[in-house]
Amino acid sequence: MFQKSLGPHYGLLMVQPRADRVDAAIHMFFMNFDIAVIWADAQLRVVDAQLARRWRPAYAPAKAAKYVLEIHPDRLNDYQPGDQLVIDPC
Repeated sequence: MFQKSLGPHYGLLMVQPRADRVDAAIHMFFMNFDIAVIWADAQLRVVDAQLARRWRPAYAPAKAAKYVLEIHPDRLNDYQPGDQLVIDPC
């Protein structure tokens, strides 16, 4: 929030306490730019991917999600429902 932009190789991974549609929902109030949102279940399988537009009220995944990945909008087409995410803690 309050950033002016997001670099193409940066993002934010949020981990919810449990897989749920409501808990994984996001809002875009006060955002200055659009983002791609990738939702994944407890097994890191993508359940939904959407372009979240700035200043829109809310976005929720089509299915329950435990992980919410917010990345640059140009990366949206890199992820499809059913894809398996791999998280490298570096």
